[in-house]
Amino acid sequence: MPHHATRRPTFTTPPDIADIETLAERALAAIPDRLRQHVAGVGIRVEEMPDDETLDELDIESPWDLTGLYHGTPINQRSVDDIVRMPDLIFLYRQPILAEWIETGEVLYRLVASVLIHEIGHHFGFSDADIEAIEREMD
Repeated sequence: MPHHATRRPTFTTPPDIADIETLAERALAAIPDRLRQHVAGVGIRVEEMPDDETLDELDIESPWDLTGLYHGTPINQRSVDDIVRMPDLIFLYRQPILAEWIETGEVLYRLVASVLIHEIGHHFGFSDADIEAIEREMD
């Protein structure tokens, strides 16, 4: 089978922002319907590291401790009176994800999918058990 046809890319250099975006978009497309209904229209933005403002807001000391963040308003809290509202975005932070990838030896796609699912799940009030069940469904 040609290399480009394999499901899991092998990286010979550190995956860049575009590589992480591709994995995240693939993972978003693969999430189960019960989770997908919550994230219609959500965007994904990959950044190198979380900024100081985000870390301060979340009271996180080290930027290495934050691999992702869901930024937005849950559907059930939106109002028809919202005139202009920024679209919901899931931020993924490349360097902390790669550090975790190196530490754990996890397949990078699974790690990116896990961060994505956790951010969506926690944002919409899913329990850790629900999130773990969703991750098992995707395996």
